[in-house]
Formats: sequence, structure tokens, C-alpha cells
Amino acid sequence: MSFDTRENTPGTVPANGHSASKPGARPLLIAIAGNPNAGKTTLFNALTGLRQKVANYPGVTVERKEGNWKFDPERPAARLIDLPGLYSLDATSLDERLAREVLTGRLPGLPKPDLIIAVVDATNLERNLYLVTQLIEYNIPVVIALTMVDLAEKRDLKIDVEKLSSMLRIPVVRVKTRERTGLNEITEAVRDVILGEKEADPFWIGDAGNGAGAHSDEIHLSLSDDEAANRQIFARYKFISDVYQASVGTFDTERANFSEKIDKILTHRFFGLLILIAILLLVFQTIFTWAALPMDLLDQGFGALGESVRGSMPEGILTDLVVDGIIAGVGGVLVFLPQILLLFLFISILEDTGYMARAAFLLDKLMSRVGLHGKAFLPLMSSFACAIPGIMATRTIENKRDRLATILIAPFMSCSARLPVYALMIAAFFAGQTVFGFISVGAVLMLAMYSLGIAVAIAVAFVLKKTILKSPPPPFVMELPPYRIPNLRTVIQNMLTRAWLFLKRAGTVILAISIILWALMYFPRSEVPAGDEGGAARIQLENSYAGRLGQAIEPAISPLGYDWKIGVAIIASFAAREVLVSTLSIIYNVGEEENEESPTLIGAIRGAHYADGSKVWTPLTALSLMVFFVLAMQCMSTLAVVRRETNSWGWPVFMFVYMTVIAYVAALATYQGGKLLGFS
Repeated sequence: MSFDTRENTPGTVPANGHSASKPGARPLLIAIAGNPNAGKTTLFNALTGLRQKVANYPGVTVERKEGNWKFDPERPAARLIDLPGLYSLDATSLDERLAREVLTGRLPGLPKPDLIIAVVDATNLERNLYLVTQLIEYNIPVVIALTMVDLAEKRDLKIDVEKLSSMLRIPVVRVKTRERTGLNEITEAVRDVILGEKEADPFWIGDAGNGAGAHSDEIHLSLSDDEAANRQIFARYKFISDVYQASVGTFDTERANFSEKIDKILTHRFFGLLILIAILLLVFQTIFTWAALPMDLLDQGFGALGESVRGSMPEGILTDLVVDGIIAGVGGVLVFLPQILLLFLFISILEDTGYMARAAFLLDKLMSRVGLHGKAFLPLMSSFACAIPGIMATRTIENKRDRLATILIAPFMSCSARLPVYALMIAAFFAGQTVFGFISVGAVLMLAMYSLGIAVAIAVAFVLKKTILKSPPPPFVMELPPYRIPNLRTVIQNMLTRAWLFLKRAGTVILAISIILWALMYFPRSEVPAGDEGGAARIQLENSYAGRLGQAIEPAISPLGYDWKIGVAIIASFAAREVLVSTLSIIYNVGEEENEESPTLIGAIRGAHYADGSKVWTPLTALSLMVFFVLAMQCMSTLAVVRRETNSWGWPVFMFVYMTVIAYVAALATYQGGKLLGFS
């Protein structure tokens, strides 16, 4: 007994070039599909321009990029959707499952596409055609955009486009997106297929004469599922091989490959790592240097805005809410936007040049020893600037458990928000001290804090991958794409898109928590004793809900060397770690305008005493606080992003609890251990 898959099984394109849907009843939906690094996103940006938006697919955190494309002046603009980068549609990953659901019209709000633009890398034609043959099987018209043609020609690959189109029985168009050539031809090909002016013959894999296709031969039900699947796979590869041999000229093996020459250096086990470290140091140094001025301007701008609003509104609770709650809360997040923009600028450049795949390849061996994927290195490195873009960068990790493990350790990397805390503690208690007579103790402590975060992250990743996120060592299969000159338009567009997502994803939650923290420090209102107007802020804070909470937790934090005032600062710094400095300024009655380099604040910290006359702050207390801030989850915006990225409150709660426990234990060991050793 046998069956023919010709009628209802994927395998044919209707002869009139139309899909089963009726495109006249709604705007046309056109999907762009292709392998990673094939130029798919660049083509999408070229066709849509700024007429695009980014949202999530229903029920998951994977992004969906969609835009409008006016391919026919007499028709409404088509909806152009950029499918995730795919090697196949075998549905083994989340991206592949989503792509299949899009192509079958099973996703809510997305009808079955009316046409697919398959982006094919001319330098890797055989591998790219595997996905194309699968796309053809979905009974949706396909038009091929052949990219990287210039690189193929440099490798002496002579592609006969007409022959390729004839054998696949679908239109094939050469596209050079960087020079914006071929875009008109793609538009014409799509319009011809949609309007039925160019007919497509029925296509079957078996037409290649391989003897195992769904139309030429019959697949017997007596075969097992695996046997039938294997026959289909072999048939597909045989067909692709025949197409390639017929449409591509001989490759000149004597001609040196530029990418291979460069890779001998950049992927070298020793020199490659040195080059990677140098590149990362350059990137992060540039981020901190270039971002300093715009960050200062933003900080001053929000400060001036707050003063302006306060001056133009009558005194009262509403003014305090707007200035101290909303403007200060949102401004505390937006001040890091320059770093976010620069970080994604460099990430886009490194990705577009093809170097990022080499970096992941280099670090895979090291990361795999603790159970992490090689792709985890970029999110972790990004987290040194800010954990938020680092966590967002984990989307490139396919395996859910590997991605979660990376998300859960990313905040251990010392971000720039911790620097004011480190700087204040070092300036107050370790300034001018040296090791070996010439090495600054401050520099040693700063390096120690960064190293501590990395060491704990590695240990936690190892434990997570052996317990709740247990999974086999992740296989690392990554294409090393050819080196290219970055497309400036694509780089800038990616940078702006990521920056907008950063603001959109975290903004609402951050605003809400900022208002809550403001209210905790604002209520209940306290009466200021006569003659003590200068201590109004201190008195208000001491008797506020936040002050009472600080006094309530004092028994728990006193073993760490902290009093209730430090407890209030720790609670307030949950909004942002650097808030610790301004909170301490209020507590010690020196005003919010003081910063981490203020000798007044430093003097106040040094001179703070308990009722019995003993000092509140000691070098050991400062060291304990630095250790706590290295390891604690003191960032509400990071938790908000984790909530959005994991689509659950369970993981951010778990992150907050386990990081707080580790921070508490480490700070306790630091303080009590130091006392036992006589460093009081």
C-alpha cells in the first residue's frame, strides 16, 4: 500500500503563482526567510526603510520585526515580516517552530504569507538551498534574492542565475543591497508573481531524477518514520547537488581565500585570545570614554528639568512626586542610554563584519567547562557596561536552559553603576595607600571587585548547570561567515531599535518602582523641631517608612558591620546602585548634590559614630559593603528586564533571592573574618 504526496502535502506551488489565501481581502503578507548571515536583515531594512516596528511573537519573548513595503503603486503597502535566521525548518528550535507556524498561518494575528522572499548567500549556495527546498514545500510562491554575489565572484564562483531559476522553477534575482542594486528587480519579480504575470510550474524534489522523491517514486507505509524521513533528506540533498553542479561554475582552488587567511590569526588558540581581549578592552574603554560627556549632559539636563519643574509648580506633594519620583526615577535610567547606544553600535559592527562568530568560537571551550554556551561570552562582556543590554543579548543563545543560566549570572559582572560605590569607599578609607610601594591599593581593590564577580559567576553557572538547569554539554555549531565591510545603515538602525526596546521594556516598571521608593521615603511627614531646619531631610528620612524599615532590618545587617542608616541606603539603592551615594548624603545631612568624590561626604562618613562613641564606618565596613554590592541584585531595572525576557516573575524572584543570599554570606564572611584576623 502506498500514497502519493502530490495533492495536499507540501510539494507544489500553484501554477498561477498564488497561495491559497485571497490577498485582495487584506494587505499582502510577505515573509523574508534565510540562513543567518545571508543578508536577510539588510534586505529587510532596504525594502522597508523606517517603516518598521518590533514586537514579540504571541506567548514568547522572541522578537518579530515587521515593516511596510510599497512594492506596487496601485496596491496598499504589503506587510513584510522578517523571519528568524534559519538553517532548516525541521522544528528543533524555538525559531524553527515559530517560522513553521508563520508559514502555516497558525499564529494569531498573522495570516498565511502570500509570498516568501528567500534570501540566499551566493557564497554558500548548497547550504542555503536546503532551506529554500523546504520553503517551496509550503505551497507559497517563492522568490529568491541572491546576495553576496560580489564575494562569490571574488572566489571565482560563476553562478548561472537563469539556469538556477529554471531548475528551481522560481524567480531568482541578483541583489547587492549595499549598492542598492537589484531592489527594483526584486520588486518586479514579486509583483509579477503576485499578479500572476509570471507562472510557476509545479515543483517536486523528485523532479531531479533522484528516484526517491515524493512525486517520482512512492514512499511505502511499510517504511519506518525514520527511514522515510532519511529518504526525503537524501532526496533533498541529491536534488540540491544536481542544481549546484548545473548552475555553478568550477571553484578555483588555487586562489587564496581571504577569510581563511585572516582566520588563521584571529581564531588561533593563543594569538586569537590576545586579539579578542584587546578588542574588548578597546570597546569598553571607548564606551566609557565616549559616553561620559552625554551621560553628564543627561544628568545635568534631568537635574535642570527637576529644578525648573519645582520652580514652576507650587510646593506640595504633587511637585515632590513629579520631581523626586518621576523625573529622578526615569532620569536615573536614561542617563545610561549613551552607554547602551554605544554598546549596541559596537556589537552591530562586530556582528556585521563577521568577527563575533570568531569570538564565540574562541571562547566556547572555556565556557563549556562550566556548562555555558560559547555565545554566552557576549552577554557577559556586555554586562560590564550594564546588565540590561547583556541580558537582552542572550537572545542569540538557542537552548532555553543555556540562556537562563547566562541571564542568571550576568548581573555578577561589575557594571558602571557600581563604580560610584567603589569610588566612595576607596576614597574614604584607602586613598593614598600602596602595595609594594608603587601599586595603589585602590586599583588592587577595584580589580579584586571585578575579579570577585567573575569568579562567583563561574561558580554559580557550574552549580546551576549541574542542578536546576542541568543539560548535556551544549554542542557548538556556528558558521564562520566571510568578512565584510559593515553596512552603516543597518548598524545604525539596529542600534536605534535596540535602544528603543531598552526604553520600552524597562521604562514602565522602573517608573512604577521609582514612585514606590519615593513614597516610602516621603511618608509619613515629620515635624521639624524649631531651629533644626537644616536637618529636615535627615529627620524626614529617619521617621519615614524607609527609615523605619532600615531600623527594622538593623539586627540582620549589623553582623555585616552596617547600622540602620546604611540599611536605608541599601534599600534605596535598589532603584539604582549609585543611589547609595545620594542617600548617604541625605542621611549625613550634607545634601543630595554631593557626589562620590566629595570631601564633605567622605569626612561625614569617617566621622559617623554610634551612641557609645565607636565609629560606624571602618575600612572593614567599607570592604564588606563593596563585596555586598558586587554580588547583590541591587537593580530594579535589571529585574524588570529579566521578567520580560523570561516571561515569568519566578526567575527574577529567584535571581533576587539567591544573589542576595550570596551577597549576605560573602559580606558576613568578609566582616567577621576580618575581625577575627584583627582588621577592625
